[in-house]
Amino acid sequence: MAKITGRSPLAPEAFPALPVIKGVRFATTAAGVRYAGRVDVMLAHLAPGSTLAGVFTRSATRAAPVLDGQAKIGLDPKEGDGAAILVNSGNANAFTGRAGIEAVRAVTEAVSGAMDLPEARVFMSSTGVIGEPLPHARITAKIEELVCGLSEEGIAEAAEAIRTTDTFPKGASAEIEIDGRPVRIAGIAKGSGMIAPDMATMLVYIFTDAAIDREDLQALVSGINARTFNNITVDSDTSTSDTLLMGATGASGVRVDRGTGAFAEALEGVFLDLAHQVVRDGEGATKFVTVSVTGAASEADARTHALAIANSPLVKTAIAGEDPNWGRVVMAIGKSGAAADRDLLSIRFGEVRVAEKGWVSPDYREEMGAAVMKEPEIEIGVDLGLGEGSATVWTCDLTHGYISINADYRS
Repeated sequence: MAKITGRSPLAPEAFPALPVIKGVRFATTAAGVRYAGRVDVMLAHLAPGSTLAGVFTRSATRAAPVLDGQAKIGLDPKEGDGAAILVNSGNANAFTGRAGIEAVRAVTEAVSGAMDLPEARVFMSSTGVIGEPLPHARITAKIEELVCGLSEEGIAEAAEAIRTTDTFPKGASAEIEIDGRPVRIAGIAKGSGMIAPDMATMLVYIFTDAAIDREDLQALVSGINARTFNNITVDSDTSTSDTLLMGATGASGVRVDRGTGAFAEALEGVFLDLAHQVVRDGEGATKFVTVSVTGAASEADARTHALAIANSPLVKTAIAGEDPNWGRVVMAIGKSGAAADRDLLSIRFGEVRVAEKGWVSPDYREEMGAAVMKEPEIEIGVDLGLGEGSATVWTCDLTHGYISINADYRS
């Protein structure tokens, strides 16, 4: 696995101060899953009565922990059951056949026994190298240590433990009042490469002290995910291991549902913050790019066009070189397969109108576009002039750093 050599220039200044979520405790350890001495396992325990929801990759080569989580997420817990989430980095336990399934079972059963939880309430995620057996005995040997080390204050350490090629740990939170009482949300994520989600993205764990029924929580998670994590891309590659799990402990005593606007808005803010942090940590990234498409024949068409632009190696390398090559945007729109009319197309870089109605803007000068491209954050705007469909996706540039990281990933 590639060594982490430096912090992304787009990273936040520091890991945020996340609020304690009552009813959730965390522990971490160095199990030596791939590297000796590296903290690489995280355990989260959710108090009895917590509800869980989640979304998972739709990759046809899903990892064993994903298949296990999908089978469990819709099950109704018995009254009073808690839950646990164990995450390891360094090994994805993907493309590992029956051995992968047995490894998941060994770990979840060990956690179940140590924490007196039903095995169906123990979830596992793995991230790292694909195609190598997970040395699960190294993890099970650390379960007792993890259980003894559980603390409400451990979420920052948990964010560190789940990193692979990430250059910084990712966290976000929100605190709101509902009916005059405080409700808190906090989440962590990992992700840097192999980012083109088809469900959620990478590994994401979000917790709240609100009380909410599982069906309402699942509806919120699925809907917000579609507008946030499913609209980011670093390199157009969907992981075998993408998992997003959210737990609600109810410890605040405040009950919400899918229609509680203040809660849904705050939750979407946490999702979007984490999604943007993943893009900002894109492998080798030096630019954070927003692609906004309007005037499409439908929302689906708008998203197709936006992703075609965001995933184009030619567009992304032009951005890396600070080259305002708007012809590459035209190319990406033309290849997307969604409806487009050359003679109605308008393009802007930031506030600079580059092309309108199928031709270069008479007011555009190359130096205007070049100035926009020198900024660390860039918006590419496209109006298709066909209808009311719109979409926004977020991506980064493609640099030599991406090649270096991934060429050396398994060494």
